Amino acid sequence: MTNASQLTDLRLDSVRAAYQTGTVTPRQWVLALREKALALNPDYHLFIHLLSEAEIEPYLAALESRELKDLPLYGVPFAIKDNIDLAGIPTTAACPAFAYTPERSATIVEQLIALGAIPLGKTNLDQFATGLNGGRSPYGACPNSVLMDYPAGGSSAGSSLAVALGVASFALGTDTAGSGRVPAALNNLLGLKASKGLISTGGAVPACRTLDCVSTFTATAREASQLLGLVARLDPRDAYSRSNPLWNDASAFGVPRPFKFGVPRPQDLEFFGCTEGPQLFDAAIKHMIAIGGQAVPVDLSPFLEVAGLLYDGPWVAERYSVAGELMENTPEAVLPVIRTVLSKATAVDGVQTFRAQYRLQELKALCDKAMEHLDCVLTPSIPRPVTRAELDAEPVLRNSELGYYTNFVNLLDYAAVAVPSAFMNNGLPWGITLFGRVFTDQYLLSLADALQRQTDLRLIGDNPLSLSAPATTARNDMARLVVCGAHLDGLALNWQLKQRGARLLEVTHSSADYQLYALAGGPPFRPGMLRVEHGGVAIAVEVWELPSKELGSLLTGIAAPLGLGKVQLADGRWESGFICEPYGLEGATDISHLGGWRAYMQAKAGA
Repeated sequence: MTNASQLTDLRLDSVRAAYQTGTVTPRQWVLALREKALALNPDYHLFIHLLSEAEIEPYLAALESRELKDLPLYGVPFAIKDNIDLAGIPTTAACPAFAYTPERSATIVEQLIALGAIPLGKTNLDQFATGLNGGRSPYGACPNSVLMDYPAGGSSAGSSLAVALGVASFALGTDTAGSGRVPAALNNLLGLKASKGLISTGGAVPACRTLDCVSTFTATAREASQLLGLVARLDPRDAYSRSNPLWNDASAFGVPRPFKFGVPRPQDLEFFGCTEGPQLFDAAIKHMIAIGGQAVPVDLSPFLEVAGLLYDGPWVAERYSVAGELMENTPEAVLPVIRTVLSKATAVDGVQTFRAQYRLQELKALCDKAMEHLDCVLTPSIPRPVTRAELDAEPVLRNSELGYYTNFVNLLDYAAVAVPSAFMNNGLPWGITLFGRVFTDQYLLSLADALQRQTDLRLIGDNPLSLSAPATTARNDMARLVVCGAHLDGLALNWQLKQRGARLLEVTHSSADYQLYALAGGPPFRPGMLRVEHGGVAIAVEVWELPSKELGSLLTGIAAPLGLGKVQLADGRWESGFICEPYGLEGATDISHLGGWRAYMQAKAGA
């Protein structure tokens, strides 16, 4: 049996494979990782509370009465940011005077334990999750996992280190302004900031409750997809919890088809003097193009204005609602830099709050419009890495710079994924972020997976990526529809698509397996497209894309004998499209020889 301390690949599939082959037991592996964490903690301060062997024992004992095949996360070690509750263990939010011991775990922690995962402990963070650097903690500053002169990033610093240093397979963080994305970028990790409400925040200490998300740190996008598919559930305990649409379930993870991604205009990009950043971002754009993307310029200015609202607007008062009373009664219990950040809150009034909300809604309309025909937007995750010395010298300014590309996402109710992209000349990890419309999480993870396979960066523990492409096609919140008749661009029923926000993707042909008929009746005059075993031809068609939520209303309005089914295109793809029931061909005219409905209408007009 292999020594557990020699097992450095903690990816979910690797852990499972080790258990299946009997290489190691969960007890051996988890306890070995605990010893490793004990050795690392004095230098990295990653755990505020590392569970003792006695505290871990109930989880291990419970697992030993279960079988590997019954638990998707059987024996998987994970870490928990210390603003998320674990029953019987103090929650501090990095403030000893605030600490309490919960009787019940947070919903997400309960879910993971029920799936077989084993908690290792509570990780360090910027106090009250207010910061992006990981240095604002009385439990010690968290240095970077690669270069200790740099910060780990925050506020989920300890959680990122738990994964990056090979102590946990994954870790839970929180993300309000980038706390789950900045540390991922600085430590060669995949950081998922899922759509608000997909992962329950029940049992988490709020930062800004209307914006807070529980985030995950993993080595790969595929693991983040697996975890999200397991835990994205509506939680009655969390008033901000939301149901996950079926287009965003685990089956939506796959290989992306050709897509469009937004790239900020040159005047919107900011690297704060970093000379490597522009080159690394250009390389990331090329990688996105290589996996099937088309780069489209996007005006980032309204997004950046939204970012300014987070700390310069009334949302700072929402943070104050958590720590304000403690700060007033026992000011020395709150770190000076946190007091400085929150001190503006007392000046916020109701009028300012509503004006800021009105402005946010105006800006969101602009941002949503910019996103309307894009599959995602690509940005750097951070403008430039800052050293710990720079943070000590100018803590507020340097921290603010780290959030340049992250602060707006939660306010706009978007999903985001931070993806490792490169290493800088000094060896420090560098990454990009993909953000997109709400409930496109699995699609963004699909793009991230393709990007990781394209860059083929080595993972934590110096393990190779070694990932094959998923077997399915990625889905997002848009549905594709093949039309062959009156819904063609400019024809009689095309308005039914356009009023639902549809856009034309391509003009093409079906496979040579169809016959086309002019159906009896009308107006509107309609064709029927029928798949046949013999005597078929290729029919001219168009492929449109429309929001999935609109497809149902279109379907219910389609009159018999037409309906929606699967249509094969000339390149072999199968897409949803208009088909005809055979009984509807009574009295119809075979027009297959014309090759399409538009040609038939033109011939009819010229007759």
